[in-house]
Amino acid sequence: MSGFPKGFLWGGAIAANQTEGAYLEDGKGLTTVDLLPTRDKRFPVMLGKLSSYEPLESEFYPSHEAIDFYHRYKEDIALFAEMGFKTLRLSISWARIFPNGDDAEPNEAGLQFYDDVFDELKKHNIEPLVTLAHFDVPVNLVKEYGSWRNRKLVDLFETYARTVFTRYKDKVKYWLTFNEINMLLHLPFVGAGLVFGEGENEQQIKYQAAHHQLVASALAVKAGHEIIPDAMIGCMLAAGMTYPYSSNPDDVMDAMDKDRESFFFIDVQSRGEYPGYAKRFFQENGIELEMEENDANILKENTVDYIGFSYYSSRVTSTDPKVQENQTSGNVFGSIKNPYLETSEWGWTIDPKGLRITANQLYDRYQKPLFVVENGLGAVDVPNENGEVIDDYRIQYLQAHLKEMKEAIQDGVDILGYTSWGPIDIVSASTGEMKKRYGYIYVDRDNDGNGTLKRTKKKSFDWYKQVIKTNGEEL
Repeated sequence: MSGFPKGFLWGGAIAANQTEGAYLEDGKGLTTVDLLPTRDKRFPVMLGKLSSYEPLESEFYPSHEAIDFYHRYKEDIALFAEMGFKTLRLSISWARIFPNGDDAEPNEAGLQFYDDVFDELKKHNIEPLVTLAHFDVPVNLVKEYGSWRNRKLVDLFETYARTVFTRYKDKVKYWLTFNEINMLLHLPFVGAGLVFGEGENEQQIKYQAAHHQLVASALAVKAGHEIIPDAMIGCMLAAGMTYPYSSNPDDVMDAMDKDRESFFFIDVQSRGEYPGYAKRFFQENGIELEMEENDANILKENTVDYIGFSYYSSRVTSTDPKVQENQTSGNVFGSIKNPYLETSEWGWTIDPKGLRITANQLYDRYQKPLFVVENGLGAVDVPNENGEVIDDYRIQYLQAHLKEMKEAIQDGVDILGYTSWGPIDIVSASTGEMKKRYGYIYVDRDNDGNGTLKRTKKKSFDWYKQVIKTNGEEL
């Protein structure tokens, strides 16, 4: 109880759509992220306002090349191994395996690519932690079926899951079904490939899509346990405590409601049924979910083995209109500025103790192992005259969060591992830019796609290497 447990899985986390590039190589199909331009034109598409199902020549799409992990994975994995990674969280691009999403047969070249990546990880004794769906629905499924609003995607996702489970059953033990599944409510095109027409009931569509994803997740858990008996299959939440601004009971209730908006996904995935507060919300908002006869049994009988979550910042809420005016950023979640805490360059609240509180909150609620699968500081890193990045600010941020995670473990919270977000600089999910850097490894690439893609270790590289070497004893 005095420190990190033996066998703790230290590592880092990346996603196919933010690292691989090679967006149409070796038979890969277009995914939703391949239609996200950069900067100010990106956000409307993320919300479901899509004007074209093909990339436009007039726009720059950062996912098309990203940091070229597709061709450089051996170099990158060697660097992760040098840091001592025990695990690497990564995702499979659905459209590499089934380019259109509904193909009769999988794409062998796509399957072979991930075979090669997993073999490379094994060579370095790094355990893969694989996300099945990390914000990249095949575009054909959006065009032909309306994406996750359509029940058909449940069957197609199950086919995809069974295909990769069967292929990699001897190479991958740890799995996640959907990345930050609650993001569907906030960025519906990113989270679920949803495109809205004028006058549509967006709330109804989002919750129907959520139900389909929850059933698909349960069926993936079922398939995984059948195909890989010792598999650990988890869900994943974009987490972060919501604090009431004051002790006013209205503020406390509002904070609870904000948390429940996200928790309801994990309540279903972890407990196997819709909670009462969600049923009340549906009733009061006129949301009528279409369910098939066996859905309740599918959800109940196929709950997850562990809870993965991302933690970047906490949030604050108030029912006082005057207080509500003092807003700051926090991922895509709105928040009132916390007067007790500092913020990052992007306005995200820096709250290390919030990680401990969030971990305790989740463990108290679900009593299942947790896995911190994303945490990190996005910052503008500027190399000095010698080409070095002295990122003491990142080290300080991570030190503080790891100390609080250690405290959570001493509180009795069962945490399997920690994969910091973006161990190498990658394309920002929110803006599509490269200047918002998280990595221990600097990648020479700018917001417009210029640069050599050369990899350079930052100061934080050696710091994290020592953290892993000492199993968190030297932070």
